[in-house]
Amino acid sequence: MTTDSKIFVGLRSTKKKPVAQRVDSGPKCQWDGCEKHGTHRAPVGRDAEGLYLVFCTEHVKDYNRGYNYQTNLSDPVTARYQREAASGARPTVGTSAAEAKEMPLPSTARSGSAKAINARKTAAQRQAAVADLQKRKLKVLEAKAFDALGVSPDATPEEIRSRYKECLKLHHPDANQGDRNSEDKLRASIDAYKILKLNGFC
Repeated sequence: MTTDSKIFVGLRSTKKKPVAQRVDSGPKCQWDGCEKHGTHRAPVGRDAEGLYLVFCTEHVKDYNRGYNYQTNLSDPVTARYQREAASGARPTVGTSAAEAKEMPLPSTARSGSAKAINARKTAAQRQAAVADLQKRKLKVLEAKAFDALGVSPDATPEEIRSRYKECLKLHHPDANQGDRNSEDKLRASIDAYKILKLNGFC
C-alpha cells in the first residue's frame, strides 16, 4: 500500500510544524513603566462611568486592592474600611480596643439589621424611647392591651412582664380544670403582651 492510496487521503502528518511566535496586539498596560500587554479593564472612578483603564494581570490586582469605591470618604477611612472588610468587619486577635470601634458609615449606606441597631442603643436611650412612647396618646389596640393585662399605661416594662406571667399562671387550663372562659382570658393576655412588645412598651 502506498501513501497516495484512497485510505490515506485526508490524513495529516503528526509532525509539529514550527509556530511563529505570536506578537501581542492591542493596548499596553497603563501602569507606569509596564510594557506588558493590557488584558484587563478596570473602572476609572465613580464620576466616570463607562471609562476604563487597561492593565496586565499583575497590575490590575494592585489597582483593585487600592480602589476607592466611595469618593466622599477620606483616605484614612477608606484604608480602615478595606482592612475591616478583609476580616469581615470583626475585630481579630490582637486588635486593640481603639481599632475595634465601629467604622463610620457614609450617609447613603444602610445602617444594618435591627439586631445591630438595637445592640448599639444604650440603656438610657431605651428608657428615653419608652418614656416617649408613654407620653404619646395610646392607639386603640395598645389601650385595650393595657386593659387586658390590667396594668396602667405608665407601667414599666418589668411591671408589664411580671403581670403577663401572673396572667399566664392564673388563666392556664391546668390551673383551673379547662374552664373555657379562662382560655379566652389566656388568649387575650397573650395577644395583649404581643401588641405591647411589638410597639416597644416591654
